Amino acid sequence: MTYDDVRAFAFKLPGVEDGTAYGRPCLKAHDKFLTRLFEDGESLVCPAVPFDEREMLVEAEPDVFHFTDHFKNYPYVLVRLPLAHPGTVERLVTRQWRATAPKKVLKAWDEAHPTETAS
Repeated sequence: MTYDDVRAFAFKLPGVEDGTAYGRPCLKAHDKFLTRLFEDGESLVCPAVPFDEREMLVEAEPDVFHFTDHFKNYPYVLVRLPLAHPGTVERLVTRQWRATAPKKVLKAWDEAHPTETAS
């Protein structure tokens, strides 16, 4: 998986646009941070991943999921895109998109995509 793959998936979600964050390419949704490419050029910065979930992901797949000391005290995980399963990345991005989306947008999305709604 590449950042271009992430972009292609994310642009199917309403309100997603390109941006920059910390000098790196990023995606925003509804004018809020969605995700960005990490400084290593291959990892995706995924916010809003609870610490217990991050610990489980890193323990289960340390080649794919990691974090730096900078993110130690924040609910973020880094995903090495070349090694990541596309479905996992899409779920992480979609979850953050859902957290940023206005209720009206979510309602319309859920009605149009009933099998893709988060449980």
